[in-house]
Amino acid sequence: MKKIIKLISPPLFLNIYQKMTSFKKEKRNELYLKQNTNNGQDLEIYWTQEMSEQLEVWGKHSTWIEIECLLVNCRGKVLDIACGTGVNIKSLSKFPFLEVHGFDISDMLLNNAKQKGINPEVLKLYDATNTGYDDNQFDYSYSIGSLEHFTENGIDLFLKECARYTSKVSFHMIPLSENNLDYGWIKRGQSYFNNSIEWWLPKFKKYFSNVYVINSGWKDEGVSVGKWFICYK
Repeated sequence: MKKIIKLISPPLFLNIYQKMTSFKKEKRNELYLKQNTNNGQDLEIYWTQEMSEQLEVWGKHSTWIEIECLLVNCRGKVLDIACGTGVNIKSLSKFPFLEVHGFDISDMLLNNAKQKGINPEVLKLYDATNTGYDDNQFDYSYSIGSLEHFTENGIDLFLKECARYTSKVSFHMIPLSENNLDYGWIKRGQSYFNNSIEWWLPKFKKYFSNVYVINSGWKDEGVSVGKWFICYK
């Protein structure tokens, strides 16, 4: 349709059409990116059947493949932070040189993980900001679509705790605003921070000596794109 309009329209009409399209996109973004002034986590959602079902398919064609690629040549103990229903723990079990553990704040989601046949001994009921793991207990750790849902203070505590129990590298996939602007705390189903790389980097660098950012295949069209923060101790 866009190609036809360009072919048959005179320059003046085409210019008006492009401005109208741009205006509609801006208004759509204003609607989707309306800030939530409560700035609090939506914790109750992690005890719903809807969330449990969503976690079974959410990263099937992007982030789940990516975490396998990131860990395929690694060896040692790995921690899945906010592991949910254990989908990634199950998929990573194909790698014989990895011992994968996980924790979540929701006992309901952990019960679903156990129903997959995951050993209950590797699953813990913890808050990501305050776990019971030992210092440097894990060689690697990762989180997928979790960190952005914490408050700013929670993000700091999350990363401080992560750096404490991880001895080598920690991987974190989070959504960043598509145009790399800072929209702050927004509400789209769940509340989360939709900000720029520049907003996030200092938070990681506070606890990790080297941090690299690479693209993820995940995206929320017109709002967010996925990025992996690769954090070395």
